[in-house]
Amino acid sequence: MGALLFALWLGAGVPAQAQNSASAAKPPNTILVVGDSLSAEYGLKRGTGWVPLLEKKLLSEKKTATVINASISGDTTSGGRSRLPALLAQHQPATVVIELGGNDALRGLPLDMTEKNLTAMTQAAKKAGAKVLLVGMQVPPNYGAAYGNGFAGLFPKIAKAEKVALVPFLLKGIADVDDSVSRFQADRIHPNEQSQAGMLANVWPELKKLIP
Repeated sequence: MGALLFALWLGAGVPAQAQNSASAAKPPNTILVVGDSLSAEYGLKRGTGWVPLLEKKLLSEKKTATVINASISGDTTSGGRSRLPALLAQHQPATVVIELGGNDALRGLPLDMTEKNLTAMTQAAKKAGAKVLLVGMQVPPNYGAAYGNGFAGLFPKIAKAEKVALVPFLLKGIADVDDSVSRFQADRIHPNEQSQAGMLANVWPELKKLIP
């Protein structure tokens, strides 16, 4: 059941308005999140997704930072690559979190295309002076071992080549467990509100290393 749910998570493609959670006075440390429905609070009450929870975490850790959530449901690595230059110019982030790739897999896009797009995004962010956190994805066994292993391997491969931080799997402990049905919304596609803290817990150990 967990694998079946996992295969569907990112398929909705319903646009979610990119959110700017920055305060009026922008501190020097800005975190830009470029992702898909998993980061865009799809189907959730505003303020309950893992990205808004990140803002609360930063406050509790007494870290001064602005979080810009530029995630769009249904986005692919091609979409993120095309949007990133303007986002970098506008927000001048100190850290960029790239959470994309799942929709590429669901659409059966070539792995080399996904790799090139993620690499280009990583390089663009680094060139703009930002630290990068690459958030990895996986696909269930029904995609076939070759594709599944190849897809999962893209993220550590890029992270190693570009010398950037990596979260191996955003939904670890959520989509890959026996009772995964209880961790998803009624659509059995998107993680529910109760799963958001777990998603943040997967991201935070690596992200906090990049924040002064």
